[in-house]
Amino acid sequence: MMKRLTAEFLGTFWLVLGGCGSAVLAAGIPDLGIGYAGVALAFGLTVLTGAYAFGHVSGAHFNPAVTFGLAAGNRFDWKDVPGYVIAQVIGGIAAAAVLYYVAMGNADFANNPLTGAGAFATNGFGDLSPHGYTMAACAVIEVVLTAVFVIVIMGATHKRGVDSLAGVAIGLCLTLIHLISIPVTNTSVNPARSTAVALFANNGATGQLWFFWLMPIIGGILGGIIYRFLVRGNDE
Repeated sequence: MMKRLTAEFLGTFWLVLGGCGSAVLAAGIPDLGIGYAGVALAFGLTVLTGAYAFGHVSGAHFNPAVTFGLAAGNRFDWKDVPGYVIAQVIGGIAAAAVLYYVAMGNADFANNPLTGAGAFATNGFGDLSPHGYTMAACAVIEVVLTAVFVIVIMGATHKRGVDSLAGVAIGLCLTLIHLISIPVTNTSVNPARSTAVALFANNGATGQLWFFWLMPIIGGILGGIIYRFLVRGNDE
């Protein structure tokens, strides 16, 4: 179990450092920045590479919503959920701390109070949504996209699936999810990722963290239940 938790820590660390790091350091550079598409690809690449690095150790969840979803889908033991979630959150916070330290090495960033929608790659609804989407719209996008993400994960890793390409499918799915929802919530679908960066921003994102725990976990559990229904009987 210690090796599995370490793998979840490292994988979530990589996801937050790579995904949020691309948003904070590389997205907004005039004429040279990678923009929304680049950030979406960066998140997908972190999951893709992390899956191949750590999937054989821990299953490569890197996301509390995925862990809850896999448990709801009978792919993971409920008793192991708390340990995985704690490791994921700590890994995310460690990555956000590294990212903050690096970002503060730039004078322009150091003078930025980290306020406003999306500051330091934070997630939000209403005034903290990148383009002002309502709480209801943000709830729908987070629940639906997290559910789809879990369904893709369970399908790609099914015993009758193509295991060697599972990481590619999962990484591309997360890329697509970000392409859809960055303008809406700055894309969470991952409570650990949301928590990690919110702790370092100064824009009120911590006050909305409950939302980015509740909605992705609801979506994850829903996705797990849907996939379990789809394969029940076929597996038997």
